[in-house]
Amino acid sequence: MPRISVYVIAFNEADKIEAALRSVKWADEIVVADSFSTDATVEIARRYTNRIVQVPFEGFGRLRNAVLDQLTGDWVFSLDADERCTEAAADEIRRAAADPHARDAYLVPRRNYVFGRWIRHSGYFPDYRQPQLFRRGRLRYTEDAVHETYTLEGSLGVLREPIAQVPFRDLSQMLSKMQRYSTLGVQRLAQQRVPPSMWRALLHGTASFLRHYVLKLGMLDGWA
Repeated sequence: MPRISVYVIAFNEADKIEAALRSVKWADEIVVADSFSTDATVEIARRYTNRIVQVPFEGFGRLRNAVLDQLTGDWVFSLDADERCTEAAADEIRRAAADPHARDAYLVPRRNYVFGRWIRHSGYFPDYRQPQLFRRGRLRYTEDAVHETYTLEGSLGVLREPIAQVPFRDLSQMLSKMQRYSTLGVQRLAQQRVPPSMWRALLHGTASFLRHYVLKLGMLDGWA
């Protein structure tokens, strides 16, 4: 059977990382890439793996590429600290890795839970990020600070079984995460030499609200 390595990136995720690591105990190798957390993240992670590497945070793309060099499995499964791999998804991942006709990388659908509720609309399901399952050595990330993309040598498929994502513990954490991502986004625009514009920001925000809340029926998900 091909070996499957799981990597998790983390920074001050003590309230989430245990559930993430518990959900991938089936993996042949688990590597946690921590960016010098100041909470109990590392102590909790040590309950599940002794492969913990410290990587200074210089953007998500660089962080992910750094941890790829630490893995030894035939296949890689990427799981963020706020994600949970379900049993059904784990079974499908193992079947895909063992399939001699498998694609080189797979997108994995995610169910997002906000304030305890599965968000079915707003474009939140099925929700995909970069391919989360791929053959080691076939995929690298662009070195963007945030919203990094990827380059893939080979074919891309889509798995059917969703994993779960719990992106925010509460409203305070939601606002904090938005603040962090907006700062990284400004840095990315500066690197791309995109001039700041209040009108562009207002137009983008309004268009995003209409797209997610009205056109994609986010209003049906209620308060969450």
